[in-house]
Amino acid sequence: MERPPDLAAAIDAAAEAFVGVRDSATSRHHVTVPPTQLRVLALISERPETNVNRLAELLDVVPSSASRLCDRLEATGLLRRKPDPRDRREVRLVLTGAAETLLGELKQRRHRAVQAVLDRMPPRAQHELLLALLAFGQAAEAGTPAPQVDPAVRTA
Repeated sequence: MERPPDLAAAIDAAAEAFVGVRDSATSRHHVTVPPTQLRVLALISERPETNVNRLAELLDVVPSSASRLCDRLEATGLLRRKPDPRDRREVRLVLTGAAETLLGELKQRRHRAVQAVLDRMPPRAQHELLLALLAFGQAAEAGTPAPQVDPAVRTA
């Protein structure tokens, strides 16, 4: 295959297809949790020691916006706030069993959707895709920090 004139645009378009497959696995199953709240649950799942201030940093929003998101998740039974055993002044965000079940089901749906597409690809292309994505991930981790967002835009 010949290198396209605008490689970044071609890769971006291909990545959109990948993201579309993953997103459709969620939207097809009528998930009642909004995408932003799902993102919050995923971030907390990946970082069990998260508090509201750290969540605000991860989302790049002001702490009051992160706190309101947590309020909504707590009201739906997907999140709990609990005191940090090492520092009673700190409050940790903890997923409930319902949240863990929801995230697990979504992950399985996404995996099945991606697998269905992979099954239509030749094995060699599957392997090359994996190697390319691993290399991309390593390069992204070694790259520069994300650009700063205008504080006036920082709401959730």
